[in-house]
Amino acid sequence: MILYDLLLDILKYTVAGISIVYIAFYLFKPYLDKSNNLQFLDLKKAINGQTLPLRLQAYERLVLFTDRINPSNLLIRLNGNGYTAAELYSLIVADIRNEYQHNVTQQIYVSDRAWMVTKRVKEDTLSLVNNAVKALPETATGLDLGKFILNHLSRLEENPYDIATNLIRKDLEDLF
Repeated sequence: MILYDLLLDILKYTVAGISIVYIAFYLFKPYLDKSNNLQFLDLKKAINGQTLPLRLQAYERLVLFTDRINPSNLLIRLNGNGYTAAELYSLIVADIRNEYQHNVTQQIYVSDRAWMVTKRVKEDTLSLVNNAVKALPETATGLDLGKFILNHLSRLEENPYDIATNLIRKDLEDLF
């Protein structure tokens, strides 16, 4: 009987102790959750403080990339008057690929939508140049290639490079 009373007392104290710990845990849980949330927000704020300038710079570089591969700017920069169409084609393709490789790491800091717009404008530009050089005769000059490309762009209702730049800017505005 003494052993039975002792076990019953131990059981009562154990249940009471567990109940007190359970109640205390649920009384302090909101405080612990709030503390964890505040720490998480502080960490997120610190990370944003460090990455925001990088993200802004990445968007800036994508806009610059789009502007640099715009044929109207690209042809002026490469000054292809003294080249054959094939030579100018090679210079254009190499320049676009170099610009792209120079900016490929920016995809880490921008949205998927902004990066897809950038890739699309690059691919469309390469396609435009490929189609232009194929449409010209073998004896065509770099000036002929430049005229053909610019003539094609002038026939479009909207400038695809302006559209791409606006989409990238809109994506940046969505950050704020």
